[in-house]
Amino acid sequence: MPNKTFFWFFLPTGLAMILFIGLPIISTGIQSFYAQHDQVVKEVKKCDPFGCTVSIVVDQEKTSKIREEKPLGKFNGFGTYFDRNHLAIEEIGKFWNETNSFGEFVDQVTNLPFYKALIFTLTYCLFVTPNVLLLGFIIALSLNAVTRRIRGPLIFGTILPMIVTPLVGSLVLFWMIDAEGIIGANLQMLMDDPYLSLKSSKTLTWITIIIYGIWHHSPFAFVVFYAALQTVPQEPVEAAIIDGASRWQRVRHIVLPHIYPVVTFVALISLMDNFRVFEPIIGFSAEGSAQSLSWLIYDNLVNEEVILFGSAAATSMMTIVGIAILLAPVLIRTWKEFRTAR
Repeated sequence: MPNKTFFWFFLPTGLAMILFIGLPIISTGIQSFYAQHDQVVKEVKKCDPFGCTVSIVVDQEKTSKIREEKPLGKFNGFGTYFDRNHLAIEEIGKFWNETNSFGEFVDQVTNLPFYKALIFTLTYCLFVTPNVLLLGFIIALSLNAVTRRIRGPLIFGTILPMIVTPLVGSLVLFWMIDAEGIIGANLQMLMDDPYLSLKSSKTLTWITIIIYGIWHHSPFAFVVFYAALQTVPQEPVEAAIIDGASRWQRVRHIVLPHIYPVVTFVALISLMDNFRVFEPIIGFSAEGSAQSLSWLIYDNLVNEEVILFGSAAATSMMTIVGIAILLAPVLIRTWKEFRTAR
């Protein structure tokens, strides 16, 4: 395609990406260097027949005036990134000097808000992403082998989790694992423990959220893999059957190499989506046991006292950096293979 033709073809998409992706990221990056203004307080003296009392209240007029003059807040540089709610550089140095063992140091660091959320986020990605790829591929292979008569209803049933809104789906599962729900009640009966609750254990809460993530995201992988399987050439497959190759050998040496680019695409999309895990935490009311980076952003923006725009922006930028680090190895490998193929 000539460069001029490609330019005009890509121009609308490029402008949309700049408008809806580039500018918001730049705006968020700028906001992350600012912190909310300190509230201006004043002394108010109240007198009654029994005497006078002095109380400290917020001077709303002066505080509003400062915010109008500097709507972004006060410049804080990288201070927000390094404070206790984020990288906590000072606190980590203090823990390192005061703790007597490495295990105790790790325990204290992992109790800091950002690192606690980062551990859950990475754990969720580590377990959900490969299982989504594996389960989606197995379902796609299985349904591709069944007769066409029953394939349609089976496909419809398989993609149902993707149709359900994530928050609604997590709420439904949350009610099901309740002590009075179908899963919770049967587990109590099976384990012969009337006090067993999936909601009371941090480990069980994590497992439940991870299982939900696999259940909800697998249909997307299945749909993409199923479409890719329709493009696999039949001649090599038929030749392998004649040569006596088993089903696993055909899948390993013919199918997987053919759909490898699709697997890479699904892995990238799944990693990005899983790193932004948020809805299950809200749906399961699991804030006490599981916090993700996206939940930290949400928590900063619904603060009842002061909305922490700078803190939310800093966490957003660190989330973007985290996603870029996770995707970098796959993107670099794909680029090297592309260069080699050329």
